Amino acid sequence: MYLKNIVKHFIVITKHRLLVFKLCCKVGQPWRGFVHDLSKYSPTEFIPGVKYYTGTKSPNEGERIDKGYSVAWLHHKGRNKHHADYWIDMSAPEKYPLIPYQYVAEMICDKLAAGIIYQGKDWTKEYELQYWKRERVNYPLNEKVKKVITEVFEQVSKNGIDSTLTKKNIKSLYKKYCIDQIEINEKMLEK
Repeated sequence: MYLKNIVKHFIVITKHRLLVFKLCCKVGQPWRGFVHDLSKYSPTEFIPGVKYYTGTKSPNEGERIDKGYSVAWLHHKGRNKHHADYWIDMSAPEKYPLIPYQYVAEMICDKLAAGIIYQGKDWTKEYELQYWKRERVNYPLNEKVKKVITEVFEQVSKNGIDSTLTKKNIKSLYKKYCIDQIEINEKMLEK
């Protein structure tokens, strides 16, 4: 059973990484796609991934049910800046800071790729928006970044991935919700 899970888990994470790479290239972030989730091949993440492999959801969920926490997830989120949890600092004045553009772009590609891989033939262009609407309520993320992600998934739902995931479009959405707001705040402070 473990040998079969080793192969299957390796295939799933590799398919996921390849799809993230493809999507990151569309948004002008090929390097982020190339290095995406390399830590999943480390023993700390790969071994629990094999042990809790189901093929339909993250093995981290199984590890959480079994142990009450996921060692693989704790390792993963601490090494991958495209996860909101990487940026959380409950002792800082800004607990959920604004995440730099390249990691937000990678985060979007990661979420889309995860949905496509785990849903398989059942994935639709509306899937990610429906999932995000449930997830975003308690998601530990800067509200401005949440707005970027929401609008991206609304556009994917309406227009599809190819029309939405362009370098120009994702950069303009990030600028609209994140950079412009920073500039407005700075100008208000100057007055």
